[in-house]
Amino acid sequence: MIYDIIIYSDGDKMIKHINDVDINYIEYGEGEDIVLLHGWGQNIEMMKPVGDKLNGHKIIIDLPGYGNSTEPKTVWTVYDYVECIKKLLDSLKIDNPILIGHSFGGKISLAYASKYKVNLFASPFKKGVEKLSMKTKILKFAKKVPVVNKLEGFAKKHIGSTDYKNASEMMRKILVETVNLDIREDVKKIKCPSLIFWGTNDEAVPVEDAKELESLIKDAGLIIYEGCTHYAYLEMLPQVMKVIRVFLES
Repeated sequence: MIYDIIIYSDGDKMIKHINDVDINYIEYGEGEDIVLLHGWGQNIEMMKPVGDKLNGHKIIIDLPGYGNSTEPKTVWTVYDYVECIKKLLDSLKIDNPILIGHSFGGKISLAYASKYKVNLFASPFKKGVEKLSMKTKILKFAKKVPVVNKLEGFAKKHIGSTDYKNASEMMRKILVETVNLDIREDVKKIKCPSLIFWGTNDEAVPVEDAKELESLIKDAGLIIYEGCTHYAYLEMLPQVMKVIRVFLES
């Protein structure tokens, strides 16, 4: 059951009560619906630099347990997060979004795209490689990138702000569920064109996983940034945004 109740409105910020949690989100802009999901231990602010540089109707969500959204009262799986987001988007009359997710948000986006209609998908994120569409082939140029940029100053304050050690008991259990969940079979069901961004120095998830992910999605392009970490999308923000804009416009 969905409780479509606005708890408060503060400018563009809104909170709705769904599946027994308060979901904080912001929405702004006009055009195609673009939904942005942050990584583990983060919040809306980590995805806002991406949203701010895109044209469209942007919805950036504090995932339950982070930012100004409340924690789930039971141990949620990735699929529980998917259903919660689906209900939120249904309440906003959004049924064919463009998804952009980082890390934990990327895994949720993958599961979402395997089950529900999605226009396009981009994720900074387990054979038989399928033939890629011309759109995705064109984007291969993005593998040639200049020297790594420094992280945005504000991002340093948010990265790792709520890791396993600092998380509540409930969020630790959810983290264990998330890490142990294998969604490779779900990923094979994704039909929309997809982009994957990854850094060679990602210590959280090795680049080999990115290559496997690319091979599992029917129409996917993998863009690897040399010398970048788990936060390649911020370290290479101008380059990443250039690729995403070309991807969306195509």
